[in-house]
Amino acid sequence: MRLRDVTADDVEAYVRMRCDPAMMAELGGPLPREGIEAKVRRDAAEAAADASWIKMIVPDPAVPGRVAGSVVLWSHPAADGPISEVGWMVLPEFQGQGWGKRAVRALLERAREADRWGEVHAFPGIGNEPSNGICRSLGFRRLGETDVPFADRVLRCNHWVVDPRTDLA
Repeated sequence: MRLRDVTADDVEAYVRMRCDPAMMAELGGPLPREGIEAKVRRDAAEAAADASWIKMIVPDPAVPGRVAGSVVLWSHPAADGPISEVGWMVLPEFQGQGWGKRAVRALLERAREADRWGEVHAFPGIGNEPSNGICRSLGFRRLGETDVPFADRVLRCNHWVVDPRTDLA
């Protein structure tokens, strides 16, 4: 497995991840198709500037255009000040094979090696057992449930946190 920065060529993967009802079931339903190209361009620019780590999960490094999903680490404002957050999506044909867990672990290991991001939070939906399982298995601590705004929606989520420098399992 290899993680590579998102590029403007990743539109198809974004459409498959963000516009599909099954993929977006835990995130309030599919996003509209229009605007995806602009989102990919913004994400590619942000990744290129190293403002956020927006990575595509590449199962076979010999085929860099074939992706299993994405894993992202970014910082954003929160009630008590800025926080770092990790999120991931794995395409259906790759689900249940450990790609998400490996990708999240790899990104958190990079954060530890770079001594960047500090504590990292994750907010999987309360019913999203695979993503909550990834948090449990990687050493995140569950802080409770919370409402999280996402794409003009409010999602009920579990709030997890891990310090990659000390807690990564």
